[in-house]
Amino acid sequence: MKGVNGMVSRWLLVGMIMVGLVLPLQALAQSQSPEALVRDNVESLMEDLDGRQDYYANNLGELEALVDRNLDQVADFRYIGASVMGNYFRNATPEQRSRFADVFRQTLIDTYTRGLVTFDYDELRVLDAQQAQRYDDQASVAMEVVANNGQVYPVNYSLRLSNGEWRVVNVIVNGINLGLTFRNQFDQAMRDNNRDYDAVIDGWSPEVGVEELEQGGDA
Repeated sequence: MKGVNGMVSRWLLVGMIMVGLVLPLQALAQSQSPEALVRDNVESLMEDLDGRQDYYANNLGELEALVDRNLDQVADFRYIGASVMGNYFRNATPEQRSRFADVFRQTLIDTYTRGLVTFDYDELRVLDAQQAQRYDDQASVAMEVVANNGQVYPVNYSLRLSNGEWRVVNVIVNGINLGLTFRNQFDQAMRDNNRDYDAVIDGWSPEVGVEELEQGGDA
């Protein structure tokens, strides 16, 4: 273990960046399911990162650009930002909504870039048994991350079909719903800052306690 900050970065990384880096989710071919697409790209990710952690540790700008580019293809930040803002979204100005989505995106990119060069994993695997889709425009993909110590952490991704493209809109790590966690943090920040939107957006720094993620939840 490399300290609490490093650990937090690692497990936030497990939460989303594994999909963020691996999924160039263009319009999904009818012959390929969401889980098949994830599986193919996970294998590609492991090949690309194999043995390059030291290089990226010394070239964080290059890695950040890679993360930014791939997250832009994968995550629906407008949708996620609105979800995290919750009921406060309705009273926010269009400028505040847009700015929060941008700030939220950048904080994740910064966190995941730092975490990517320290996270130690042995295997990433998409489960063979997946839940059937209940709706044509929604999907869930289950994965497992196997740490070097053998500990297995389940990761579940929620995706929605928007404008013909699949986009990640939420992640559950070891039973911890990150979307709900961030929404609760935004709510608390609004309470702490007397519902000053600009103050909350300017100070936004999402956190998930490492102990919470290791212990897991029941989401």
